[in-house]
Amino acid sequence: MKERVQRWGGFLASMVVPNLGAFIAWGLITAFFIATGWTPNERFSALVGPMINYMLPILIGYTGGKVVYGHRGGVIGAIATMGTIVGSSIPQFMGAMIAGPISAWALKKLDEVIQPSIPIGFELLINNFSLGILGVIMTLLSMLAIGPFVAVVSNAAGAVVQWLIDLRLLPLVAFIVEPAKVLFLNNALNIGVLAPLGAAAAQTTGRAIHFMLESDPGPGLGLLLAYWVAGKGLLKESAPGAIIIHFLGGIHEIYFPFVLAHPIMIIAMFAGGLAADTWWVITGAGLVATPSPGSIFAYLAMTPKGWHFQVLTGVLLGTIASFAVGYVLLKRFPVKEIEEQEEEELDTVPGL
Repeated sequence: MKERVQRWGGFLASMVVPNLGAFIAWGLITAFFIATGWTPNERFSALVGPMINYMLPILIGYTGGKVVYGHRGGVIGAIATMGTIVGSSIPQFMGAMIAGPISAWALKKLDEVIQPSIPIGFELLINNFSLGILGVIMTLLSMLAIGPFVAVVSNAAGAVVQWLIDLRLLPLVAFIVEPAKVLFLNNALNIGVLAPLGAAAAQTTGRAIHFMLESDPGPGLGLLLAYWVAGKGLLKESAPGAIIIHFLGGIHEIYFPFVLAHPIMIIAMFAGGLAADTWWVITGAGLVATPSPGSIFAYLAMTPKGWHFQVLTGVLLGTIASFAVGYVLLKRFPVKEIEEQEEEELDTVPGL
């Protein structure tokens, strides 16, 4: 079990970790320049949408393809990822992590069939056309299948959240919200389901817990602290900067790659979400509106007068629970450093 978790975690880490710098760049641009950011700038904020919808998924798709089949795999992975982007209206990080490796694997198998029989002098021509033709096929398949599949997952998550709330099992919403956030479905879930429910609930009491279910910065803070204390390599080194962007800047997306790189850490997010949500249900806490962005400063601004203890205690409990569970998981299932993985990959290449 431990080896399987590390193997899958290492594979996902190889797609995500090399691109952490790009995520941090996007997070800083978002934190500074969006309308509710530190230094709003309409012109610079125009970068936010294209970067999260195009640049970051394509980088992940390219990296995933490269892990499977080198540069050629990376190229076809990026091409296929474009199909997932066009095939859906939500950020396609999940689609990229599916389309990139699968497309590269398909190209690898195709090359194994045709390359032994390529006439001398025609290698470059045939290799380029085989990649291009297969790239078209994989892009169309990604557009028709993978992109819509991710959209279906997003809609299903929203329906389950609504169902749990209707059954008055609100703390269990964490089991849906946290994985949806990590797959970058957070905005669709928040805007499409939680914000309307919160607006309706706030009409009677002046506050609503729904505004905190997705925006709570506590679990993410605990996760990043766990990586800072017990992590390894680039993830450990990137955690302090990510904490500032996440907790003070309110850009939660910055910690999502830390979970994608080591999927077992979603358990820490469950623990943080359950702890915070249970406390808020018991105390009847809520916010007056959706905090945007989800920073601790926005939380303070949206907390009703006289409710700061209840709200902030929930954030603290979420942080403690996420950190404690994350610390134990990182000690029991340590992150495989990306540098070690790259060396192992090179060892499997003939002639190296």
